[in-house]
Amino acid sequence: MIIIVMGVSGSGKTSVGQMVARRLGCGFADADAFHSAANKAKMAAGTPLTDDDRWPWLDAMRAAIAENIANGETHVYACSALKQIYRDRLRNGDKDVYFVYLSGSFALLEQRLAKRANHFFDPALLKSQVDTLEVPDGAEAITIDITPPLDEIVDKVMAALPKQA
Repeated sequence: MIIIVMGVSGSGKTSVGQMVARRLGCGFADADAFHSAANKAKMAAGTPLTDDDRWPWLDAMRAAIAENIANGETHVYACSALKQIYRDRLRNGDKDVYFVYLSGSFALLEQRLAKRANHFFDPALLKSQVDTLEVPDGAEAITIDITPPLDEIVDKVMAALPKQA
């Protein structure tokens, strides 16, 4: 099973994803690790990525997902997966790929980003990400509110995942 914890920057994808992976006893990867140096430089400069920037990144991540599936591995990824077409590319028709959408108010996301240190993402890009986000429906993703404390968020994710996890 593959779990992709998704949402805009500041939603807690990495923190939630790492804790879910720990509870499941499986691997974790942050989609940021799949970005090219050029993409990271663009984001650090406050330049939003285009779809052309994102395709190689998504394809690299999909290759890792396909390897996990081929090896029968449960794995958790943290990835913005802002658009339906990106999620479709990552899922690639595999029924064992589950999305968990971390949802929060713009004010909360801004507050979280302001506290971040040593990250290449320019907080000014939050509005661009929110504008780009195509909120998944209930059939496509498990939606989790990010207002509660982290442990409670992870408890809700674990309760919502298929029991094979």
